[in-house]
Amino acid sequence: MSHLYLTTSMMASYKVINLFIKDKTKRFINLQHSSPYMMRVKDSVRLSSPECDEVVVKLDLEPMQGHVLEPFVAGRVARLGLPGLKEPMPSYFAIASEPGCTDYYEFVIKQRPGIANLLAQLEPGASVEVDGPMGKGFDLSSFHGCNVYLIGVGTGIAPLRSVWRDMLSHRDDYGDIAIYAGFLTPCHRLLTDELESLAEHNIEVSVSVKTGSDAWEGPIGYVQDTLKTAAPAGENAVACLAGMNAMVDACHETLQNLGFNDSQILLNY
Repeated sequence: MSHLYLTTSMMASYKVINLFIKDKTKRFINLQHSSPYMMRVKDSVRLSSPECDEVVVKLDLEPMQGHVLEPFVAGRVARLGLPGLKEPMPSYFAIASEPGCTDYYEFVIKQRPGIANLLAQLEPGASVEVDGPMGKGFDLSSFHGCNVYLIGVGTGIAPLRSVWRDMLSHRDDYGDIAIYAGFLTPCHRLLTDELESLAEHNIEVSVSVKTGSDAWEGPIGYVQDTLKTAAPAGENAVACLAGMNAMVDACHETLQNLGFNDSQILLNY
């Protein structure tokens, strides 16, 4: 089972009891539910390559007329469902947009059994029931002046996108920024153009794939292997992790070996 990193690949198999979520390691996260409200689909664009066997879309939701979205902490989540539909149940997805954007929320949705399958097929104008933002998120308010490392795999890039887009609005508040993103194959990569454009903002990006191709010239292997090779220093730094159990645990160990303590290694739950 994947780590509870709160993106499109998460909550479907988790048991919700008294507004708490429990994963297999028996850790509890209070998501502090608010009252659900309605939003509508502004746009839905496929992110994954047409050649890829996985369908991943960026779903933009805008508020109903007269409603205003409030800023949120980067990396927080929302529970999405369809009005009047009890099955499949609503599930939790990380907000991928900039926290200060009050016009719409962006989500990265991987089409898979459950509510994600229906959300990925919605057309503009469709209504979606939303609860949130909620959860811990990645709060970097106490890390101004630090170097920031964002490490994630697959759709785990969604909460990290919220972080880097927020930092673009406050780039001078941070030191070096580096992103380590991992995907299954080159055709499974997401947000390729956006990641490449970050070099204009003095943000280093490394994309690795588990299985390469004849045309692939980047790193091959797990993202934790790339992190180990890059060996960022732990002094005056913070790392944000989003991914599956094995990836998060391996990166956590690598970061500790590089001098990061637990207070410098952030998860969004």
